[in-house]
Amino acid sequence: MDIEDRVFRIQTFLEKATAENPELIKHKVLAVKRVDFADVDLKDHFFDSFRNDYAEFDKWFNSKAEQPCYVCYSDSQLIAFLFVKIEKTGEESYSEITPVFKPKKRLKIGTLKVTGNGYKIGERFLKTIFDNALLNKVDEIYVTLFNKRPEQENLMEMLEEWGFTKHGFKNTQNGEELVYTREFSKNLTINIENPKMTFPFFSKTTNKYLIKIEPQYHTELFPDSINTREDEAKYTENEPHRNRISKVYISHSPDRGLKAGDIVIIYRIGETSPKKYSSTVTTICIVESVKNNFKDFDEFYDSCNRRTVISKDDLKTKWWEKLPNYKPFVINLLYAHSLPTPKPTLNDLIHLKIFSDPMNIPKGFVKLNNKQFNDLIIFAYSKKREK
Repeated sequence: MDIEDRVFRIQTFLEKATAENPELIKHKVLAVKRVDFADVDLKDHFFDSFRNDYAEFDKWFNSKAEQPCYVCYSDSQLIAFLFVKIEKTGEESYSEITPVFKPKKRLKIGTLKVTGNGYKIGERFLKTIFDNALLNKVDEIYVTLFNKRPEQENLMEMLEEWGFTKHGFKNTQNGEELVYTREFSKNLTINIENPKMTFPFFSKTTNKYLIKIEPQYHTELFPDSINTREDEAKYTENEPHRNRISKVYISHSPDRGLKAGDIVIIYRIGETSPKKYSSTVTTICIVESVKNNFKDFDEFYDSCNRRTVISKDDLKTKWWEKLPNYKPFVINLLYAHSLPTPKPTLNDLIHLKIFSDPMNIPKGFVKLNNKQFNDLIIFAYSKKREK
């Protein structure tokens, strides 16, 4: 695999960034937390549905006391739970699964339940699953689940939306479960038209752009990319726009040529002078779709709702009515990965010859050629190694 292939694969990015500490991902911000099983109240009624499905659930849960899991609470009530397990090649028996699995390194979604999905915790857990799959270099992700309740139907719909397909069945003492799988190898054929199906991988053949975002919006949309000087406590409450993988970027730019599968680099405008040291490159996103030519404000608002930090009033007065003859358009982005800290600064972009004049940064979207993109990503991770 040549250098161009390597820098275009998020899997390699994350391997480089986390190889020194190969354990389950831990979030610095957000309401989703990694804890031990022993820290979770097994008597919580949240787990009643598991007890109904699995007679041995309590015994299994207690046996995991010192193992990590992910939880989310709202008003002190448990609303979501996730447990993932890494299964190495040849160490597991899949005799109960039909068709039988071929030998692969897998991530198993062992336990997943979300009740408060108005906060989009389901998408946040998917991001956690994908990040752990990248970290552990697995070839496949799978889950087994019953189809007995609406929550399980909703889970299957979400999994299918993000590229999982029905593999077959698993026969157990508790009955027959469905088995869903998702390929996750480096040889995966990227789906450019529908990036969710092969997220977080992206194609090296698409266009690359750098787009600017004001600091007051940045961390609300991309809390994982928080600035080291910001207060992490401000971003621990549940908000749909924080938890979602799907984000929206609103623009009046005359450049409207972005399309599905394109790569977008988020550039956070600095708050302090000199800007060449406080402005940073923070995040890699994939364009899911672009929406333009809205027939009215309501259609525009519906395309942004719950995926942006901008209020409805501001969307109307500052975006829809501000330039009545030049309406905004919306880019639907998939948040793929945060660059490691310390993040590249404007000064670094000048050094890399991406910008030539810090006082005259181009407006709108800055298109990067392959060399500029490669140089930026290699630089970002070389800084990580040199820390």
